[in-house]
Amino acid sequence: MRNKISRLFILSMALFGLTLQAQESTKKSPEFLQYTNSKWVDSIMKELTPKERIAQLIMVAAYSNRDNEHKEEILKLINEQKIGGLIFFQGDPETQLKLMNDYQSASKVPLLGAIDAEWGLGMRLDNTISYPYQMALGAIRDDSLVYDLGQEVARQIKRTGLHLNFAPVVDVNNNPNNPVINYRSFGENKENVSAKGIAYMRGMQDANLLTTAKHFPGHGDTDTDSHYALPQINHPFERLDSLEMYPFKELIDAGIGGVMVAHLNIPALDSTGVPSTLSKSIITGILKDSLGFEGLIVTDAMNMKGVTKGNEPGIVDKDAILAGNDLLEFTEDVPKTIEEVSKAIKQGLISQKQLDERVRKILAVKQWVGLNQFKAQSPKNILKEINTADAKFLNRKLVEASLTVLKNENSILPIRKLDTLKIASISFGASKQTEFQKTLNLYTEVKNFQLKADAKASDIEKIKEKLSAYNLVIGGIHDDSRFPRNTMKFSQPVQDFIAELTEKENNIFSYFKNPYSLNKLDKIENTAGLILTYQDNETTQDLAAQLIFGGVGANGRLPVSIGKKFKSGDGMDVKGKIRFKYTLPEDAGMNSEKLFGGVDSLMQEAIKKKATPGGQILVAKDGKIVLHKAYGYHEYSDTIKVKKTDLYDLASVTKISSALPALMKLHDEGKFKLDAGIDDYLPYFKNSNKAGVPFRQILTHQARFKPWIPYWKNTLRKNGSYKWFTFKKDSSSRFPVKVSGDLWLHRNYQKKMFKAIKKSELEDEAKYKYSGLVFYLLPSIVEEISGEDFRKYINENFYDKLGATTLGYNPLERFEKSRIVPTEHDYLFRRKPIHGMVHDEGAIMMGGVSANAGLFSNANDLAKLMQMYLNMGEYAGERYIEEETLKEWSTAQFPDNDNRRGIGFDKPSLEYEGESSNTAKDASKASFGHTGFTGIYAWVDPEEDLLYLFLSNRVLPSRENTRLYQLNARTKIQQVLYDAIE
Repeated sequence: MRNKISRLFILSMALFGLTLQAQESTKKSPEFLQYTNSKWVDSIMKELTPKERIAQLIMVAAYSNRDNEHKEEILKLINEQKIGGLIFFQGDPETQLKLMNDYQSASKVPLLGAIDAEWGLGMRLDNTISYPYQMALGAIRDDSLVYDLGQEVARQIKRTGLHLNFAPVVDVNNNPNNPVINYRSFGENKENVSAKGIAYMRGMQDANLLTTAKHFPGHGDTDTDSHYALPQINHPFERLDSLEMYPFKELIDAGIGGVMVAHLNIPALDSTGVPSTLSKSIITGILKDSLGFEGLIVTDAMNMKGVTKGNEPGIVDKDAILAGNDLLEFTEDVPKTIEEVSKAIKQGLISQKQLDERVRKILAVKQWVGLNQFKAQSPKNILKEINTADAKFLNRKLVEASLTVLKNENSILPIRKLDTLKIASISFGASKQTEFQKTLNLYTEVKNFQLKADAKASDIEKIKEKLSAYNLVIGGIHDDSRFPRNTMKFSQPVQDFIAELTEKENNIFSYFKNPYSLNKLDKIENTAGLILTYQDNETTQDLAAQLIFGGVGANGRLPVSIGKKFKSGDGMDVKGKIRFKYTLPEDAGMNSEKLFGGVDSLMQEAIKKKATPGGQILVAKDGKIVLHKAYGYHEYSDTIKVKKTDLYDLASVTKISSALPALMKLHDEGKFKLDAGIDDYLPYFKNSNKAGVPFRQILTHQARFKPWIPYWKNTLRKNGSYKWFTFKKDSSSRFPVKVSGDLWLHRNYQKKMFKAIKKSELEDEAKYKYSGLVFYLLPSIVEEISGEDFRKYINENFYDKLGATTLGYNPLERFEKSRIVPTEHDYLFRRKPIHGMVHDEGAIMMGGVSANAGLFSNANDLAKLMQMYLNMGEYAGERYIEEETLKEWSTAQFPDNDNRRGIGFDKPSLEYEGESSNTAKDASKASFGHTGFTGIYAWVDPEEDLLYLFLSNRVLPSRENTRLYQLNARTKIQQVLYDAIE
């Protein structure tokens, strides 16, 4: 007896201290309380019978994925019992809103609609966004992002007809084995939990959505799930007060509207053993009296075994009301509850006045959320209005901000020096290529392996044998659950393999599982690079891969401790934005709807009108790829859809993508001069009419050179057959140049081509006239100056470093034919369809290697070279060309001579000429690029930091197909980009 009195005295003194603390703090009252005695609330109170008043405190479960019988059950409770609200669970937004409209129409008093949407509507409803779980949010250092999340979640919830979110969770999760809170918590640091909880709460409540802090007085240190049993917390009061209850006190002071009470047995707060939901000592004594909370007190679900075990429905709900709760969530027996509360009033266990005060509180909430002026919302366009571009962009921002780097030895992140690396990736726990691996391959060539969670030693040995060829291994450790459980289901051989890899010097792991489970992987802390994403989905995988290559950075901090491996607060900053970021248009200040809608419609029109069978389009702004899509098919009659990884013949875009960067580099080294002529580098031209003509004029197309020479025609007899000394059907030492599968050109024919260029006449006047003649000579000039093979030179100095692995000549040497988009059906020269070999006749007679044409690439890899140009010679922290050089070469050299051209680069028309202009109306005069005969367009605009690529095979079935030009599709699409910039 004495011990009991002592405990009560200590508790009372502690509560007195809490009272003083509450009085001394600057506490903001819930906003809805201003309406407790409003005219509207008064009018409703007058209309309600005593039992109807009790019913206002009851909220039952509703579903939008059930049959009409369920709907009728809810309508019966509304019509007969006059319940106060509904909490919605599984379903979809459109059906939920329709149901809510129907339920509101049937209700005497507007219904309060609630939902558990801790990470957004995706927690409950199909076809909606799931934002990061709270543990991931706990890693974010910018709380304003969490506030933005609150604003957006509120907007979405309200659009579905609801008014109350049972969030945020502010339990301090200090037990790694917690089965019910865990990743739903902001973490183990009470200050961080409080700050994130306040930011999330304020975001929602500033948007007029009521929130509840849960699960009071703190569910973080339990190893039992209260859905299935009653957890017991045995900490002393001092610990509970200073830690578990700390965030609740902070949110109460910040003005939170509601608090949800958990089902917990906490002897230090109530020695009777009753669940906290039914404890007057906890709810009235601590939450109301000591902490001074005046807002809405809500029970956790009254169907959970933590409260129902040993308690009868209806009676247990009555006990919850007597304990001090205002709102009963998930009442299972409504009539019984109303009956039992009525009895309690008659028995004097609770007065009518006390009950009426709670009813007024409920009604005040309803007025605060606008239910006093309820209007049904239309379900039309609801999915579009919920899943907006801004809503999706917010999700990516949150994931990016949560990325946490726990190891970065020797600054392995982000990866640099791609030309020195052979990279392999292994997705552990996957059976097919992951989104993580797909994104890795956007940056450079990565060999992908997958290893199932239950893999055997023999499976691992096969991968080990292949890994010997690689000097960097990137591992993705994946989850097998929708939720990031604290489990490790990898077989022992797989775990041993991971441990073995961590001991190697060059390895990076991205961990897509619950951070607590890191403690179950031996030696994972030894890896050179370790990234934590907190959960496993396409967005986390995508952004983790981008982090590895520097598309994004990281500054997240670990919100929990992981055994002895890492402690709460660990994490390091990693710089991003050194390579492309793959993202949404809104990230670059562009409008998704305008961009995608405009580009898609124009591209579909071009395909429909057979201007091209398909294509790839890539748009980047501010170094961010905001549109990267493939359209249509390889051929009109084909069933092969264009993929973003397919290669296109770049035609004349080769001019600015091969020899031109080489010449600029050589110019920077003082080895190539613009005032020199062809003869300065190829003595063969010394006695020609082209000797002494400066390259500045040649590369700006005003050197009086003929536009082109049909070299291939000189190989034909009058009857159309090939001259015997030009082609043979089989290769040999004399005929080594492959022109098609059964056509091989004489080894000396290139000399004939050079001779034809040398002897060609000059135009009469030195004015702008596009000519490709010199570009056949440029590879030889580069070789003459550099002393290196041309292909080797541009590969080593540009393509390999950029990670542009598909950009190159003669693609059949490296790629399957199925990845290469065909071009023309050539019935004049090669007399067969052209597929996998350069379309340009002159280039193929050069063995496919010319600066006039011959390059193949996909849009993604060509974009890396073009972005380097846009960056004025720099990419991924490496300088390729001096800024002054690129500025000069991309500037019009002779505009006074009516010549728009830069040095090698094309420029916009000097005066915009409508649809006949070579660029969009809004392209700046600083923009530059090139177009290609096969339907290619590559353009950058430094003033808008904008890059645009259009790859197509418009020459199919024949070059006579000029519909792409007639439609002006490429420049119309380019104008859409400017229109989409906000």
